[in-house]
Amino acid sequence: MRVLMISKALVAGTSQRKLEELARYPDVELTLVTPPYWQSDDGSKQMLEQLYTSGYRMIVTPMLFNGHFHTHFYPRLGSIMREMRPQIVHIDEEPYNFATFQAMHFSQQYKAQALFFAFQNLYRSYPPPFRQLERYNYSHAATAIAGNQDAAEVLKRKGYRGTLHIIRQFGIDPDIYKRATPYHERAEGAPFMLGFAGRLVEQKGLPTLIEALTTLPSYCRALFIGHGPMKSNLEEQAARLGLSDRVLFKDAVPTYDIPKELQSMDVLVLPSLSRPNWTEQFGRVLIEAMACETPVIGSSSGEIPLVIDDAGLIFKEGNAQALSACVQQLLDDPARYRELATRGRQRVLEHFTQARIAQQTYEVYRSLLS
Repeated sequence: MRVLMISKALVAGTSQRKLEELARYPDVELTLVTPPYWQSDDGSKQMLEQLYTSGYRMIVTPMLFNGHFHTHFYPRLGSIMREMRPQIVHIDEEPYNFATFQAMHFSQQYKAQALFFAFQNLYRSYPPPFRQLERYNYSHAATAIAGNQDAAEVLKRKGYRGTLHIIRQFGIDPDIYKRATPYHERAEGAPFMLGFAGRLVEQKGLPTLIEALTTLPSYCRALFIGHGPMKSNLEEQAARLGLSDRVLFKDAVPTYDIPKELQSMDVLVLPSLSRPNWTEQFGRVLIEAMACETPVIGSSSGEIPLVIDDAGLIFKEGNAQALSACVQQLLDDPARYRELATRGRQRVLEHFTQARIAQQTYEVYRSLLS
């Protein structure tokens, strides 16, 4: 089967392992179309990392309106599809985006089976022309993939009537995300690092993490890895609370350095806050940390409790005292700490590997051609 995948998300090198896993299937001839970079709305630029490229073809092609989620598209996509003549077009984009409409239109022209990916887990009505694009993609898609149960329910509520599969967008490679050195018992009074890795934006609830430090032992620290508009607010909060010496910041690192950073933390905290227009869709950093046997603590926002399940701790979003209690539980019970470290990696191996995601995706491809 000739498969064309179109994805800006795959500029991130570690995510490309899913494609290597897909390409292992002997009947899959896989090609990826991706831009040379993606311009995030926080001003950062994710350059293409060509890390895992075995077994499939990667076409790096320009993107117009790069950084604009709804309106970006690939001006050379038509010629690429005319040359390749794919049987399946996997559009790794939301159905209301112009890039999805563009790829769907060419799929109709070249008689390919097309599918889109939906991660939007809140019901939203879009103005013209995006609502019209969404309806066109609903009616012409051969099938669809939703990244979580809420996204699947949104698709149904908005009128999508085709077949639907719930598959995570990406998993992780357990050979990349793993603990490099054995865990050593922490010495009494040694620093205990509460880490966060990601964009420093309001909806991630990061002030909750700093506030939690006020009721934790003085050897507890907070480390924020990433960049974003909330950094100055967090620095001001730490100074106001007299915690500046316990709150550390580090610039964003390449995706291939994330496993090392996660292992440097004693616990990974994802304190996301739900908003009227946003709730946590997945929390990929959770499974990355779990795979590295770093225990995780997450808020009750969106998908977080479903991702963690019983392999970590959950606190009510926005409640710094509840977060502090979770941390204290791990400080007081080393056996519980080690248990969650082990359980986290086991949960990832069972549900969230790139191989598992690739297998589920391959089964969707086969169903389209059967």
